[in-house]
Amino acid sequence: MVISALLFDLDGTLIDTDELHLNAYNQLLARWDRSMDISYYKAKVMGFPDDMIFGGLFPDMPVEQYAALAAEKERMFRDQLGETHPVPGVLRILDYADAANIPVAVVTNAPRENAAAMLSGMGIANRFKTLVIGGELARGKPHPMPYLTALEILGVGAGDAIAFEDSLAGVQSASAAGIHTFGMLAGLQENQLREAGARSIIRDFNDAALWDWIKPVS
Repeated sequence: MVISALLFDLDGTLIDTDELHLNAYNQLLARWDRSMDISYYKAKVMGFPDDMIFGGLFPDMPVEQYAALAAEKERMFRDQLGETHPVPGVLRILDYADAANIPVAVVTNAPRENAAAMLSGMGIANRFKTLVIGGELARGKPHPMPYLTALEILGVGAGDAIAFEDSLAGVQSASAAGIHTFGMLAGLQENQLREAGARSIIRDFNDAALWDWIKPVS
């Protein structure tokens, strides 16, 4: 396989943010004397779009109120962002892409303001010319539209790209777009990622299984 594009999820893939997101949801839910545990977060929240998340949390609430709740939760999340660091190997694979002239893109359900803050905080915003925001499309992950949009922007076929995802919704999205998807062992188990459609499994971007597969440029 000739790799013509590398497509990256953001939260949990390029940066470990699960604890910050969980804290933000629990800050929000506290006003209803409710809380969310990590199991619910991984199964029903991580990687999913806001309408699905808040529809599950507040099924009796008018959907028109979801946007305001989501915006408040995201503000709580950003307020927790301090100095941020990419997961191990991120700079290595971005350097590989530069050396091989392979275009890269971030494909995320995170709001643009969150994505910009995280990428800037890690010092890698300038490494990504393409940023696809699921919430700005007709359908976000787990629908394949975000990844299909990235492929269209880059002018690359699904069979010539690989994607990196850590969530069920993200793996489902990339796999449904026909992309070879690497599941990241950031929060879910290998069997969960494979059941969602991941074809390869790695722990981070230094994993030997990744570099054996892509055959790095010398």
